Amino acid sequence: MDWKLEVLVVPVSDVDRAKEFYGGKLGFPVDTDFQPNEGFRVVQVTPPGSATSIVFGRGLPQGPPGSVKGNQFVVADIRQATAHLEAAGIEFTGPVHFEDGRMKPGHDPQDQDFATFAFFDDPDGNSWAIQQGRRDGISQP
Repeated sequence: MDWKLEVLVVPVSDVDRAKEFYGGKLGFPVDTDFQPNEGFRVVQVTPPGSATSIVFGRGLPQGPPGSVKGNQFVVADIRQATAHLEAAGIEFTGPVHFEDGRMKPGHDPQDQDFATFAFFDDPDGNSWAIQQGRRDGISQP
């Protein structure tokens, strides 16, 4: 039996602002924006190439806005991903890599998979990491 993680709920304080950030600035396609009444609204976006969607809204079971920390996007080319963030006007830190368990500035010197990171926050302070990693069948552009 497969257990697939396909939805991650991200708590936000302003649904329209979050939709503009994730759908507009990051460019994640908006799968749905469903609002059957004033007390309930759900917006679902899916990062390109991802099997997992991000959901936020009003009337959903969720934690406090900004409480999601440590989730990671994995990309084949972190330089391309950070250039996308720069073009969208999204502040980020990095690139960084780890040596002897410590975070060091710059790309991993050996350009190893899953070794270079960048970090950014959404407008509510939910924190995201971007990790460069290539798997079988995913090639470096």
